Amino acid sequence: MAKRSQLPLTALRAFEAFARLGKMSLAADELCVTHGAVSRQVRGLEALSGVKLTQGPRNALKLTDAGDRMARSLGRTFDELEETFREVRAGAERELHISCVGTLAMKWLIPRLSGFHALHPDLSIRVTEAYGPVDFTREPFDAAIRLAETVTGGDLTATPFLDNYHGPVVAPALVEGRLDLARTARLHTRPHRQAWAEWSDHAGVPVPEARENREYEHLFYMLEAAVAGQGVGLSPWIYVANDIAAGRLAAPFGFTPTPARFQLIQPDAPPKRGLKAFRQWLIEEAATAPAPPMLATAEA
Repeated sequence: MAKRSQLPLTALRAFEAFARLGKMSLAADELCVTHGAVSRQVRGLEALSGVKLTQGPRNALKLTDAGDRMARSLGRTFDELEETFREVRAGAERELHISCVGTLAMKWLIPRLSGFHALHPDLSIRVTEAYGPVDFTREPFDAAIRLAETVTGGDLTATPFLDNYHGPVVAPALVEGRLDLARTARLHTRPHRQAWAEWSDHAGVPVPEARENREYEHLFYMLEAAVAGQGVGLSPWIYVANDIAAGRLAAPFGFTPTPARFQLIQPDAPPKRGLKAFRQWLIEEAATAPAPPMLATAEA
């Protein structure tokens, strides 16, 4: 692609404002600069173009033929740019970009978004999988959903909207009477190897050493392995509620609450259009989530 020449954009803008308004002083007011600054920009543009764009006394300048041609071209160009800018900005205002932990997005959020769109057809939700702390000053997100006990940062506002419960899940075929955790291959996710120890603490159930350990990169991979009968995994209830209802997974020990909750995090600033509606919808949708089967009183 050919390199675009370096147009004197500041001078062109100053000249277009003068040509449209008819006076240097009015152009200066619109651009929030001095009368002299506009005059210098116009003279500089004449020098660069090699042609006079204005004529007459300084207090009654008129456009030359070349200046009139330049002004009409600039007027059309700036009108088109302004219209395009308004369209782009309006499109951005209609879209909410949400950063969300991947398994919640796949198993809970995305399947329910049609309900939000039915209520707010003028808004669009864009979901990006992401983990860890979010930096709204550097990342293009309007809000983030994380599973956390607390959210730190004086420039953040967090809204807990969904309680978290976790428990062992396994293919129904592997459960005979009760699950033997010592003899069943144990499934893990690489980013959260401590999950079983946390469940043991929360549930008060001792977890023996596993006969075999298998590790997966993502929780949704591990859940598919559990469905396939490759071992027993540990999962938040909300991720597996549908699989348990459909008989694809069983939860022989039930679920126990954790200190962490799913939270909507947003910058502590005036919210983008639509974000208040999205937050309220999240709270209302979470209230309809089914209650988990609670921790069974069986020994491991």
